[in-house]
This record gives sequence, C-alpha cells and structure tokens, in this order.
Amino acid sequence: MLYIGVTILVFAGVPPLAEACAVCYGEVESPMTAGMNNGILALLAVIAAVQVGFVALFLSIRQRARQLRQRKNRLQVVQGGAG
Repeated sequence: MLYIGVTILVFAGVPPLAEACAVCYGEVESPMTAGMNNGILALLAVIAAVQVGFVALFLSIRQRARQLRQRKNRLQVVQGGAG
C-alpha cells in the first residue's frame, strides 16, 4: 500500500512523468514515436528469429527420423543363426 502512495506522490509532484506519449498528442514524427516504432520492430525480429529456429528444429528432427527409418529398412535379419 505504501508503494502505491509513493507512486501517486511522484506522479503528482512531477507532472511530465504522467503525461501521455507523443503519439497521443498527434506528433507522429517525434523522436519518441520513431524510437517506439524501432523497439516494436526489434521485438518482432526477435519473435521471428525464434519461430524460424523452431521450424528448423522440427525439420531437422523430421530429416533424422527419415534417415533412421531408411537405415532400419536396409538391415537384414539372418535366419537360423550359427548352428
């Protein structure tokens, strides 16, 4: 409860901290808006990289399973054994 009170006092004592961002005021070309857009693009790039990694992982697992299946089909069982 103390943290909420301190937060309210800080925002009340320093009004620029409580103001809306530049987009809300209609300043589309401000540096703050450009920085926010760059941050969004960076986060999207990270998400895309992780998704590409998952796809590569599953394709690798699929290829290894196919290779193991082919190796298994090439093996021959010797009937009768040594005897």
